[in-house]
Amino acid sequence: MTPNSPASTLHGRPPVVDLATWQAARDELLAREKAHTRAGDALAAARRRLPMVEFDGSVEVCGPDGPVPFPELFQGREELVVYKHMWHDGAPHQGQCEGCTTTAWHLKDAVYLNARGVSFAILTTGRWDEVAAYVEFMGYTQPWYSVRGVAEPVGGDMGYLCCFLRDGKRTFLTYSTTSRGNEPVNGSLGLLDLTPYGRREPWEDSPDGWPEAPDAGAPIGGHGVPICWSWRSDADGNPTWGPTSRPVPQWTRPGVGAVETLGRHGHCH
Repeated sequence: MTPNSPASTLHGRPPVVDLATWQAARDELLAREKAHTRAGDALAAARRRLPMVEFDGSVEVCGPDGPVPFPELFQGREELVVYKHMWHDGAPHQGQCEGCTTTAWHLKDAVYLNARGVSFAILTTGRWDEVAAYVEFMGYTQPWYSVRGVAEPVGGDMGYLCCFLRDGKRTFLTYSTTSRGNEPVNGSLGLLDLTPYGRREPWEDSPDGWPEAPDAGAPIGGHGVPICWSWRSDADGNPTWGPTSRPVPQWTRPGVGAVETLGRHGHCH
């Protein structure tokens, strides 16, 4: 059987070809990838030219040592990136936002940002006692602060990545994004985009016969919910939105087994 014979074609898989044919197709795609990279560079250049908004930097946020002025989050550096983590008051640990959990999990060490003069912090509207318990439970090492009752741009809507600049005692908002704009934090999505099956999200353009995304089981609004970038699963890795589910990173949090308690009792939603 030759590599490119019809008999070697596998259902729901890419076609099988010889190395030279694969290399030709790869080279063609590489030209498109380079154009995409250059387009991304042009967008980044445009971001660097955005205007900025000055705001009152004396506003206080609450951290492990109590209220602190917002400029302390810069840790002496000129730039600051924050992720605004959504919060559900009174929810058990497994009931917190699966998308925000995924984002926070992917940036557990900001050493490379720090080396470029950029600090990183996570802000949320939760009460500090709840937030502190969750941070300990998850094993997060990045600084967290509660911005409960704080107005924009420090507080406001959650689920955003925001960039700030400091000039002496003056503070400025330079950039903000949400939804798929948050994807640069999540390196797993970039790696999935390199694989034959991709992210296996319903919106993706995949060939006919490609495996469909597993169903998430528990009905919401009478219909099953397919897996997506904010996965939840049970202890066996099965995608589900039922009472046995929690955000996927919670199953591997540092030093804690998968079967141990999640703290407060209650359902996810």
